Amino acid sequence: MDCDLSKILNEKKLILASSSPRRAEILRKENVDFEIIFPEEIEEDNISAEPSSHVQELSRKKAESVAKKVKDRLIMGADTIVVLGGEILGKPKNREDAFRILKKLSGKEHRVYTGIALVDNIGGKTVSDFQLTRVKFNQLKDKQIEEYIESGEPLDKAGAYGIQGMGNFLVEKIEGDLDNVIGLPLRKLKELLSKISS
Repeated sequence: MDCDLSKILNEKKLILASSSPRRAEILRKENVDFEIIFPEEIEEDNISAEPSSHVQELSRKKAESVAKKVKDRLIMGADTIVVLGGEILGKPKNREDAFRILKKLSGKEHRVYTGIALVDNIGGKTVSDFQLTRVKFNQLKDKQIEEYIESGEPLDKAGAYGIQGMGNFLVEKIEGDLDNVIGLPLRKLKELLSKISS
């Protein structure tokens, strides 16, 4: 699906239900006309532990929380998680937690899941799906991890790293879409927009 996002949207104004600057940046690069409305804080305790369901459920809840506040709009929610083995690694609570996460990921392959949900409260339709990318980390020395944490970059990101920023030195290889690891898989978004528009 190589069509422009703005063409698929066909002059519909998109609302991004996310506080992620990375997602906003990806949409700006695609010349999409959008507005940001932060979703309510979603309680994650009762969300599915199965990664693909987890990200779809959270992204849907984010979109729905914003859909209650606006009329006649198309709302997009998204959620990204890092999964190592069976453990979901969210955003670190603090610097110590960021160190623990990055130490765990060192030298190993993990999976990055991003869920996207679209709520069209004009047509009353909701669609959601997810994208998966595999990421292999380099073997990291403690000093490298500490210096990276000092930069502050890991503290607001799932898995405690940003592949598009200073954190690219952490990564040995990826299998799948890079924009999924950044937080918004465009190919999947285009698929869902086509579905909701049909």
